[in-house]
Amino acid sequence: MKDNNLTFEAAMLRLEEIVRLLEGGKITLDESLKLFEEGTRLSTYCNNRLEQAQNKINQHVVVRENSSVGSDEESEGATHE
Repeated sequence: MKDNNLTFEAAMLRLEEIVRLLEGGKITLDESLKLFEEGTRLSTYCNNRLEQAQNKINQHVVVRENSSVGSDEESEGATHE
């Protein structure tokens, strides 16, 4: 499976399939090695996508917290005038 235009969900499904095949024990050593290599690539891809998503969430939280702090300071200043 190529990683071009691969979705996180498709990668996870393929990883699950690879695990089933490897656990089944009905494939050759060479096939097992190829599947292991593919699984490693997919795992790295999925981890990277999860990190990207976490970073995006963190950025939104920081922006939201910063805008909330600014609003709180403005309302406090208005009540003390």
